[in-house]
Amino acid sequence: MTPYKIGMVSLGCPKNQVDAEMMLQALADAGFIITPDEAEADAIIVNTCGFIEEAKAEAIENILEVARYKKTGRLKALVVTGCLAERYRDDVTEEIPEVDVVVGIGANDRIPRIVADAIEGKRENAYGKKEELNLEAPRMLTTPPYTAYLKLADGCDNCCTYCAIPAIRGRFRSREMAKVVEEARGLAAKGVRELTLVAQDTTRYGEDLCGKSLLPDLLKELAKIDGIRWIRMLYTYPERITDELLEVMANEEKVLPYLDIPIQHCNGEILRRMNRRGDRESLSALLEKIRRRLPGVTLRTTLITGFPGETEEQFCELAEFVKQQRFDRLGCFAYSAEEDTPAASFPDQVAEQVKRDRMELIMNDQLTIVQEKNAEKLGKELEVLIEGYDDYIKCYYGRSAADAPEVDGKVFFLSTRPLVIGDFVKVRVNDTLEYDLLGELAE
Repeated sequence: MTPYKIGMVSLGCPKNQVDAEMMLQALADAGFIITPDEAEADAIIVNTCGFIEEAKAEAIENILEVARYKKTGRLKALVVTGCLAERYRDDVTEEIPEVDVVVGIGANDRIPRIVADAIEGKRENAYGKKEELNLEAPRMLTTPPYTAYLKLADGCDNCCTYCAIPAIRGRFRSREMAKVVEEARGLAAKGVRELTLVAQDTTRYGEDLCGKSLLPDLLKELAKIDGIRWIRMLYTYPERITDELLEVMANEEKVLPYLDIPIQHCNGEILRRMNRRGDRESLSALLEKIRRRLPGVTLRTTLITGFPGETEEQFCELAEFVKQQRFDRLGCFAYSAEEDTPAASFPDQVAEQVKRDRMELIMNDQLTIVQEKNAEKLGKELEVLIEGYDDYIKCYYGRSAADAPEVDGKVFFLSTRPLVIGDFVKVRVNDTLEYDLLGELAE
């Protein structure tokens, strides 16, 4: 095959990033040259997110930005993959004529042939069954060499009324544990020291294989792997955080006391309309149990403001809950009415400005909480994974065990001696900056 140069822009969540890494490896194995220089690329793949309106807008913006290389570079084919491609299919090429080929997630395995044909002028959109998305293909890591995402499953069965993921990705499908562990061993052999476990619902891992969650068993197997230092989980659902899971987290040193629990709201009526379980009382009891079993645990959550029918009283309940629970990490989103989801047709849609005002109020309260929690760390020593050196401010930076890649804060610190990126060091905290910490190497 002609060694064409291929560029990739991957958007959205870590799960989508893993798909992109599989496509990049397939292209490299087929003889393509992967290039970070988009101006030199014969084809560019935009691996899109299509979860909410803002993500779709970002995808379209990136597609149009890449398309300019047809005039200023050597670009012959613009290929769109990922959730936007799967969700809208032929509509993408009809609405965005700059796009040459659309590839649904079920056709990702065919990406080398599709790209080669597109460069040579044979352009045809390609789709397949969602269940045909390969979860076991080798990957070309796009993360720094010391960290990697480990995808446990694809799809989702939760069917929250605001979410289009089940329609885009299909039913929840777990990978076999032996294959997950084998991949983790391979990553460790390449120098990966931090694993971040991801799925649409990580706590559901294994239910479709044997009728119960296999996450506790998987964590124990991953903790045995030499070279792995940190294991953290994202996307853990509150109703599936079991005593068994907490017991494993408490007993396995490598499994970080970090839980990302997307609760979305605390009002029972709103949660029922979202097709989710629980209420303020049950969530409070769960969080109390977690904190009791895992002292010093870092709790992260995501919330939605302005869900259809959310009253001022229900929003105030959510705001009070945030102040009461004092989450360590929190992201809040104004509700996005996604087409073909049940909630989009619910009555009592909340005005856009009201949704955003409520979101900003939550985030302002959360900033105060984070600043107070960060102040409590002054004078303390933290274990930090070194991620780089900032030439502008002349200091190193990294993440503590309380900071997940890409979504949480950083620890910036001074050192009188050169350090190695990817190593773990002790840092003494002596100042704070909103979501970040400042300190110095603890000699």
